[in-house]
Amino acid sequence: MTVSLEQLRRCHVAVDLGAARTRVYVKGAGLVVDEPSVAAVNTRTGALIAVGTFAERMTGRTPDYIRVVRPVSGGTVVDIDMAQRMLRHLLGEKLRRALRRKPRLRAAACTPYDADPLAQRAAVETLVGLGARHVELVDTLIAAAVGCGLPVEQPTATMIMVCGAAATQVAVLSLGSIVTAERIPVGGEAIDHAVVQHLRHAHELMLPSQAVRPLQLALSGNGITAGGPASTLIHGRDVSTGLARSVHVDTAAVRDAIHTPLTAVLDGIGKVLRDCPPDLVADLTDRGIMMVGGSALLPGLDQMLRDATGMPVAIAERPDVCAVLGLGKMLEGKIAPMVLNPLSK
Repeated sequence: MTVSLEQLRRCHVAVDLGAARTRVYVKGAGLVVDEPSVAAVNTRTGALIAVGTFAERMTGRTPDYIRVVRPVSGGTVVDIDMAQRMLRHLLGEKLRRALRRKPRLRAAACTPYDADPLAQRAAVETLVGLGARHVELVDTLIAAAVGCGLPVEQPTATMIMVCGAAATQVAVLSLGSIVTAERIPVGGEAIDHAVVQHLRHAHELMLPSQAVRPLQLALSGNGITAGGPASTLIHGRDVSTGLARSVHVDTAAVRDAIHTPLTAVLDGIGKVLRDCPPDLVADLTDRGIMMVGGSALLPGLDQMLRDATGMPVAIAERPDVCAVLGLGKMLEGKIAPMVLNPLSK
C-alpha cells in the first residue's frame, strides 16, 4: 500500500464513500454510519430534506420540486458540495462536535483501484470540507482484504473480488501491495438494469426501481444457477397502457439476462490471472477467491465463479462493510507490518 500503517494510525476517522452506501468508522467508537448514499433536495429553496434510508425510499415517489440525488457515482464523488452536506447530516451534530474537538483531525478514505487524480482530489476535498486537516487515501482492494482477514502483508498470493454497485474490482495481492488488478464497469446496478430491460422487452412491464433486488432474491434456492423456482409473480406497470399489471416471469430467462453482464466479470478475472506471475497463481489454486461487497450476496454468484474458474470461492462474513472495517483495523493499529531485516554482510 502507498500509505504507511504508521500514517494511518494517526487518523481519527475512516470514510468509505460508495455508490450505494456511505460508511463511517470513528477510532475508538467503531462503525457509526452505514446509510445509502442518497440525498433529497428541495429545488425551490436548495434545502436538504432527507438523507440516507429515508431519502432512498423517496426515489421515484417525489413531486417535481423535490429531487433525489446521488453525490457518489462509480465510487467517485461527482458532487462535492452535496457529498459534504450528506455526510454532515449522516454524522449528526453530536458526533461532528466530538470530531471538531480533535486538534488536527486526520481522516482516511477508500478510493477505487486506478482512480484518476481528479477522483482522488474530489475525495480529499469532501473530507477537508468536513474539517479534516489531512486525508490519507487507501485502495479499496487493500482495505477490503484487511477487513475480511486475508494475510495481506505475507509473501503469498491472495485474490479478492470487490463486488460494488457500479463496478467490480478484482486483484491479486502480495506483500501488502497489488500485484495485478482489473476494474470492470459492471456491478449490482448493471445486473439490476439487465433484469429491468428483460422484463420490458419480454413482458412489456416496467418494474419499480426498488423492486429489482427482491426479484433477484426470489431466484434464491440455487439463485442465478439452474434449479431455482420455475416462475415468480412480478407486479409492475404495463408499458403501453400505463396500468398496473402482474405477470408470471420465467426465472430461467431472468437468469440468462443476469448472466449476460456477468460474462464481463469472468473476462476480468481471466485477465488478472493471465497477468499474474505463475508462482502466485499456484498459491491461488488452494486459497481461491474471496468475495466482498454488497453485490457478493447475489444468490448463486459464488457458484457461478467456481464453475467458471475451477477455484475455491468464499464470501466474507460481512462482505458489505469489509472495506471500512479494514480501514478501521488500520486506524486502531491492529495490523502489524511484516518487518524485513536487511542481511548482514
